[in-house]
Amino acid sequence: MHSLDTLKVAVIGLGYVGLPLAVEFGKKRSVVGFDINQPRIDALKDGHDSTLEVSDAELAEAAQLTYTSDINDLKNCNVYIVTVPTPINEHKQPDLTPLIKASETIGQVLSKGDIVIYESTVYPGATEDDCVPVLERVSGLKFNQDFYAGYSPERINPGDKEHRVTNIKKVTAGSTPEVADLVDDLYNEIITVGTHKATSIKVAEAAKVIENTQRDVNIALINELAIIFNKLDIDTEAVLEAAGTKWNFLPFRPGLVGGHCIGVDPYYLTHKAQSIGYQPEIILSGRRLNDSMGEYVVGQLVKAMLKKRIHVQGARVLIMGLTFKENCPDLRNTRVVDIVKELGEYGIQVDVYDPWVNPKEAQHEYGITPVVELEHSAYDAMVLAVSHNEFKEMGVNTIRALGKPEHILYDLKYLLSAEESDLRL
Repeated sequence: MHSLDTLKVAVIGLGYVGLPLAVEFGKKRSVVGFDINQPRIDALKDGHDSTLEVSDAELAEAAQLTYTSDINDLKNCNVYIVTVPTPINEHKQPDLTPLIKASETIGQVLSKGDIVIYESTVYPGATEDDCVPVLERVSGLKFNQDFYAGYSPERINPGDKEHRVTNIKKVTAGSTPEVADLVDDLYNEIITVGTHKATSIKVAEAAKVIENTQRDVNIALINELAIIFNKLDIDTEAVLEAAGTKWNFLPFRPGLVGGHCIGVDPYYLTHKAQSIGYQPEIILSGRRLNDSMGEYVVGQLVKAMLKKRIHVQGARVLIMGLTFKENCPDLRNTRVVDIVKELGEYGIQVDVYDPWVNPKEAQHEYGITPVVELEHSAYDAMVLAVSHNEFKEMGVNTIRALGKPEHILYDLKYLLSAEESDLRL
């Protein structure tokens, strides 16, 4: 097994997770950043990150980081950190395809003594039961004899400029006690707030997958409460503010639950639970409720339009925001598309406006071409779906000016006060 000072790091997958990690290591030691997306590699070589997670200045600071899509450039590395996506398929089952393909790629260049560290969110056992056999098959090497594995789940929060790679505590694990120590030492080079060394890879995998499952279930509870309070004609935010005066009340808010983590990770855990014969009731009911919120929002909007005698079929509605969260361009698993699709079922014409979004990406992923210019006095309803700073700065008068004389302003994100909007979640 290699020693800390001889480790040559490769980061496989340069997205929201991999690039910030590669940049931090690239400030300390020689790092190869690998991605199969050639345009992504070209942009990074030109010094720009399209995800906006890393600034041009920060990229320039990573003096020892090189970028490649050529597998041959990995041959001199001995630590491979895998940061590829772990999505779900159309049946809400884990899709390990990117993880398996990354493992196959590494298997082609794996040598004796090397370590493969996975950061992708998976169910407990995936590293050793699904990924390691691929490494063994392709490389011809024996696990924990010729090569080793580690696991250190990512904790990247897209768009968050306060919580970055270096100041978020990192969970680490290894396939042997010695490897666990080495993996922990490696991450401690860049993590300023320290690490937590888990007792096994499975423990680390489980810890990661329950982080977002816990958030998902809590948000589902608040969404259900919002539905109840709406039926009782009680302002949900006012209730949450009142309850929040107790020191141990958890400050969750209702809303659409999307993104690459909260809306996806619970399915990895439920898949594993079902495979061992246990039916997880609470987790799946939370998922069902959160996945139904787009339909609920449109139902509320259509009722409000009918009460104002606004003709629904053929109406124009502006959706403000498409990304899965505020102030970042990340479109992965955004649930705003549920609102767009449901409005279409009513024969409503939908415009989507989002200054953060790459129009080509929106068209490719969802068949949505966002509008570039906003029309005044054009819309029967406006829905504030994402709390971008740009929308906060617009203010209620500017937003209202986009509507026809009779219109509905639906604030999903509590950007406006209860008096300023017509509908709130």
